[in-house]
Amino acid sequence: MSASLMLETIQQLIAQALEAARQEGLLQLETMPEIQVERPGNSEHGDFSTNLPLRLARATRINPLALAQSLAAHIPTGDAIDRVEAAPPGFINFYLKDSWLQQQVEVVRQAGDKFGNVNTGNGRRMMIEFVSVNPTGPVHVGHTRGAVLGSALANVLEAAGYDVTREYYVNDAGNQMQLFYRSVLARYKESFGREFNMPDNGYMGDYIMDLAKEIADAEGQRFLDLDEEQALKEIGDIGREKMVALIKEDLTAIGVEFDNWFSERTLFEEGQYDTAMGLLREKDYLSERDEALWFNSTAFGDEKDNVVVRSTGEPTYFASDIAYHYNKFIDRGYDAVVDIWGADHQGHVPRMKAAVEALGIEPDRLTVLISQMVTLRRGNDVVRASKRTGDFVTLKELAEEVGKDACRYFFLARTPATQMEFDLELAKKESSENPVFYVQYAHARNASIMALARERNIDWSNGDVSLLTTPSELDLVRAMLRLPELVAQMAAQLEPHHLPHFALDLANAFHGFYENCRVVSSNEEDNAMTAARLKLVESAQIVFRRSLELMGMSAPDRM
Repeated sequence: MSASLMLETIQQLIAQALEAARQEGLLQLETMPEIQVERPGNSEHGDFSTNLPLRLARATRINPLALAQSLAAHIPTGDAIDRVEAAPPGFINFYLKDSWLQQQVEVVRQAGDKFGNVNTGNGRRMMIEFVSVNPTGPVHVGHTRGAVLGSALANVLEAAGYDVTREYYVNDAGNQMQLFYRSVLARYKESFGREFNMPDNGYMGDYIMDLAKEIADAEGQRFLDLDEEQALKEIGDIGREKMVALIKEDLTAIGVEFDNWFSERTLFEEGQYDTAMGLLREKDYLSERDEALWFNSTAFGDEKDNVVVRSTGEPTYFASDIAYHYNKFIDRGYDAVVDIWGADHQGHVPRMKAAVEALGIEPDRLTVLISQMVTLRRGNDVVRASKRTGDFVTLKELAEEVGKDACRYFFLARTPATQMEFDLELAKKESSENPVFYVQYAHARNASIMALARERNIDWSNGDVSLLTTPSELDLVRAMLRLPELVAQMAAQLEPHHLPHFALDLANAFHGFYENCRVVSSNEEDNAMTAARLKLVESAQIVFRRSLELMGMSAPDRM
């Protein structure tokens, strides 16, 4: 039995014990309850535990400790479980055999870089759409949190057996793009000393001037001689492509890659917008009033109906989103879709769910994760703006200051539903205070042990893992074995923020092992112990690399 199946095995054993108790007449249960198994915070309470007797106490009117004792008596031990104990006020605790834990070192070594993979996804096609910043400016710190979340979640889902597509939705239609194009054209004219008018609510950032100058240097004055609309179209196309390329470059610098960059304009050009709106009209989910076209979202429990086409005839962003989700679910046939949006889009969730249901799609197939606001701090001081532009702090500036790995670890370490503070000074510290340094230093320590063993030509391939008996050794094995069940849990709950905490726990266990157990001994009498511990170090290195890889971080051999 492998480590990844142990939690499921214990759930099955509890289910069998419940059935046995029911057959004996001890329990009167019409339906089987959900069986929750957890890892206790205190190792004295076992490797796994369930509070099922406590949860059944009211329904069965049986003392929870007596019920725990009765169920525990029906649970066999076997190769992996050493003992099963009832504990007050109504827990059942499971203790694993040392011999089984020792053997898992070999299981990890054999699995190699596939350790941690599970197949709960069973090949289901899932799209994660994230970042999707309008290509009207660079990615800033607020967007970066969603970028890291989506990237790590995609890694986790792939490890759980899903067929994942990472998609960036390029909002290249609508009024904001027109404002962007007009802003670039105005700054382009300014660069040649011509008269220009910045549009109302146009884009004023320094990056617009930089972009216009870049176009002017490459294209010369040729747009000055075109009529306004033609100049706007041509310079707009160049500006948009350059901005998308800049966004790609900045995201790639922190390891965020996409399988597909989907253009909003194609929804209109290829008829999917018309098809989706036609489908809603056929089903009587659209109505005309106040010279606008409305989606009747109150029919699906939303607080109010929402405009899809303005009185000017221009579609809203919501209308485009409806067509986009028609494309995702119906045209491209994804089994499930995850959208990761910023905090300012929270109110958009109910109407999007309503629209998906109106299109005939089961609304539970769409999950929207909201990534909350980020505050940057430098020690005790809040960083309110960029030194370079006097405006927002960009992803590029953050990555240049603290590096890719710190960006990814810190943004991932908090659940996206909570607001977070990012301490720039802590992220740069080279000490155990900084969890990024602490985790990567554990891997570097691990790598240095392996390098020393190879330098001395030590062959550990026949190491006897039954020699691994100290608490430090077995605690390290326990820490490693959490990864597969954690991958399954994170994939089911769409919560990759557990990964940094797992990596930190693994680093704690490894540093504890390193301090208490000498691995490479110069004493020949200790050769057997050296070989056994090298197997443990090798397996720990596999798990370190795997967890860092899932987070999208590097695994340095030296620090």
